Amino acid sequence: MEELIAKRYIKALKGDLDLKTVQNISSVFNALEDSFKDDRFVSIITSPEVNAKSKSEILLEAVKPANSEKINNLIKLLVENKRVSIIPAIAKELKKDIAKTTKTYEGVIYSDSDIDTKVIDQLGKGLSKKFDSVITFLFIKNDFNGIKVEVEGLGIEINFSKDRIDSQIIDHIIKAI
Repeated sequence: MEELIAKRYIKALKGDLDLKTVQNISSVFNALEDSFKDDRFVSIITSPEVNAKSKSEILLEAVKPANSEKINNLIKLLVENKRVSIIPAIAKELKKDIAKTTKTYEGVIYSDSDIDTKVIDQLGKGLSKKFDSVITFLFIKNDFNGIKVEVEGLGIEINFSKDRIDSQIIDHIIKAI
């Protein structure tokens, strides 16, 4: 639900802005999104005991270095409509919008074993060609027994599980007997 509301605000915000300006606005909202990872900040900003004026002052002070009237007006509007909590969703949707416009996406590779950076780069180049975009990958080592590749902006998810492959081989052998 928040994503839909965030998209409406972004559509109104973007209007006739160029890509560079939208990227600058996105960096401001990314910084605000980081603030929402602090529990104390969230408790103050979402507290019904803190009045709207104080919330507005806190957020406007945070975005002051951007020196943008559009951002200031959006912050005021979010506070007025009691929608401050969607700021992280606005940041994510701005990232997606910029990625879609520039055709530049970031993906994640999950695996329990180390993967060579050359293989990661080749995978990025191969998918980039296929989707006519620039795709870069971040490797995250975790307990996934296999390899999982995700590019959220394009809706790509490729999954090779060692357990599933083993069970399919066993099933195939049993059927052959």
